[in-house]
Amino acid sequence: MSYATIELHTDGPLATIRLNRPERMNAVIEEMYLEIQDALRRISADPDIRCLVLTGSVMRRDGVEKQAFCAGADLKKHSAGERTAEDRRRYIELAHETALALFDFPKPSIAAVNGPARGAGAELAIACDFILMAEEATLAFPEIGLGTFVGGGATHILPRLVGLARAKELIYTGRVIGGKEASELGLALFCCPVGELRERAGALARELSGKAPIPMALAKRLLHISPRKKVRKALRMETEAILECMESEDWLEGLRAFSEKRSPRFKGE
Repeated sequence: MSYATIELHTDGPLATIRLNRPERMNAVIEEMYLEIQDALRRISADPDIRCLVLTGSVMRRDGVEKQAFCAGADLKKHSAGERTAEDRRRYIELAHETALALFDFPKPSIAAVNGPARGAGAELAIACDFILMAEEATLAFPEIGLGTFVGGGATHILPRLVGLARAKELIYTGRVIGGKEASELGLALFCCPVGELRERAGALARELSGKAPIPMALAKRLLHISPRKKVRKALRMETEAILECMESEDWLEGLRAFSEKRSPRFKGE
């Protein structure tokens, strides 16, 4: 089956989902979330596939290549003002269904972050079992600086990865971190030059694929039992928080400032 916004490749026991909207730095839209969910169902049902790698693509413009993992939500669509309140809720719920599908995926999953991961992109990455980052790649949760709120279960998953104080700093400030710092914080398993990322991710995926699949699935299920309940609760609460932000004038100001490439002027309204 072919997809419009992602590519699905299989190589023996390994499956790779490659986000494929490079002209928009792989910014997520509804169709991408639906296609990721469909690909995850297909991979999950295939007993011959033992491990998943989620990665980005390369944007080529005027002879220049730029790595892209996922730039987050496609703010151009948000700023167009075409969505009703119900459309917004459905979009957020779809994003959260996708994050939960990754978190619940019964086989080992690796996010190979080759380029910028922002907002929803970073949230897809932390829903995987492991993050591998290119040294040149960056990751951030910029939502509060845009007048909106984090999603994807970040309020629960991120503190478990980096500790509460560091999670607060990353979410409150939206600070951008590179691959080296992400690995030092324990957010990424390791970092490497971008030219080595595919090979290093494949090596880890092959190692995991060589393990017994039944105990591997049981290990993941048991490790996720308690966190899963809290992630579900976090997703519900994040949905309401995002929707509350979307009703504010500050959210509109954040969108305007982003599109106009200036600093937003928030009023708390």
